[in-house]
Amino acid sequence: MSAPRTAVLELVRTPSPAGARLAILALALGGFGVGTTEFASMGLLPFIAEDLGASIPSVGTSISLYALGVVVGAPLITAVAARMERKALLLLLMGVFTLGNGLSAAAPSLELLYAARFLSGLPHGAYFGVASVVAAALAAPGRRGTAVARVMLGLTVANIVGVPVAAAIGGALGWRAAYLLVVVLGALTLAALALWVPRSQGNGGASVRREVGALARPQVVLTLVAGAVGFGGMFAVYTYISPTLTELSGLDITAVPWVLAVFGVGMTLGSLLAGPLVDRSIERTALGAGAVTGVALAFFGLFVHLPVAAVAGALWIGIMGSLFTTSLQVRLLREAKDAPSLTAAMNHAAFNLANALGAFLGGAVVSAGWGYRAPAWVGVGLAVAGLLILAVAVRRRALAARA
Repeated sequence: MSAPRTAVLELVRTPSPAGARLAILALALGGFGVGTTEFASMGLLPFIAEDLGASIPSVGTSISLYALGVVVGAPLITAVAARMERKALLLLLMGVFTLGNGLSAAAPSLELLYAARFLSGLPHGAYFGVASVVAAALAAPGRRGTAVARVMLGLTVANIVGVPVAAAIGGALGWRAAYLLVVVLGALTLAALALWVPRSQGNGGASVRREVGALARPQVVLTLVAGAVGFGGMFAVYTYISPTLTELSGLDITAVPWVLAVFGVGMTLGSLLAGPLVDRSIERTALGAGAVTGVALAFFGLFVHLPVAAVAGALWIGIMGSLFTTSLQVRLLREAKDAPSLTAAMNHAAFNLANALGAFLGGAVVSAGWGYRAPAWVGVGLAVAGLLILAVAVRRRALAARA
């Protein structure tokens, strides 16, 4: 897969190859922290609910609010800060992220936790959008795609290491300690960004008007909506994975971090499979992953009462989720090559809208008394809906190519 054509910003100083690697490591460390706080919250729901005297579905709303923060912050921050120097913007975004997680750890009530999680989510999408552009600027022309992939690797590794560790710490020391771990990661990222990322000059090339205009293209809109709806199926299950495993699978709460690690391994395997599959066909990979995601969610819903099947289902969902999101990301880059920053940010916004949608609908069926198996069936419905939207996009593109 060729690297996307982006308007690469100019650096005040060009770092050595070793310096560029350190800069990309700093950017990836931020992705590790963001991925840890986004997904670790699911494993902390029972502990937060017990401490604050709230129901698990009501605490699940904090996950939806984090995701909505991403949805709001991605386009807003990217547009408002379009002309801001990129290193300064990265530091500002990571500072807000760290502050939000610190307030989450200190929240004395559910309402204040809601506000803190929304604040924590605001810089998420913009951070990955800006970090991708900076990584591309740090790399040689033929290595820009690899540089961007290494930044995103931080998010993947978070699901294998950061999320299980945070869940284990939350279980042993209390849920607030898990968010304090993210604060430490944020502080380390701030130091690494300040030390290793060079300053830039210019605004990254593409104008805000051109980037916003790209979002109006039917193929971009349909791809974003397909991701926001279809990926919500995974989050309907993953949000309530902790009580589902303890109440239906019969696993001890101490086993939950290990299952989260299995899910992270699945996402990593999906990322490794995505490259060659997407290189062969973006459309077939996206449609196939969307369809098989629905099958994986149905498998989880049917057999979650069996511990081995529950763990296998988590692995399967992780693999297919990563395949689906990667193929949609590549599809977006193909359809909006001239709008890299906002498209990258909105891609994360779409997937976090999926997070909000899945968490909300999953919580609704649990609150209605349908039990913890019900979110899987909500997930199947969302996966099918996302697949149908994507099929419309693929069909429209094929017809346009023939015209």
